[in-house]
Amino acid sequence: MSAKAEDASRLDGLKWSIVAVLIAVGVGGNTYFSGESLLYRVIALLVLASVAALIAYRTEKGAAFFELLKGARTEIRKVVWPTRQESTQTTLIVVAFVVVAALILWGLDTLLGWLASMVIG
Repeated sequence: MSAKAEDASRLDGLKWSIVAVLIAVGVGGNTYFSGESLLYRVIALLVLASVAALIAYRTEKGAAFFELLKGARTEIRKVVWPTRQESTQTTLIVVAFVVVAALILWGLDTLLGWLASMVIG
């Protein structure tokens, strides 16, 4: 490992500490300034989150995470999504199955309740 890579990995802990502090400041500030306008608090949280994400991205694990996100997006593009008709048909099959199962369970419950009342009664 080169000296530059070792320095970068040593600084990762400091960068993650800064990210944690920024998140804590955001949460604490949002609570402390709860009487202020929601718009200002949201803008401040978005700015802090953006800075924290930028710092996290500059770490090894952060860069690996963003590579994972890019790969996931590529894989999502490869998925063959069902058509509207296929989704509707599948939904109707599931609803029909649930109704049939509910009727069977209702019938069993009624039968067993009737048998139990005959035995007890």
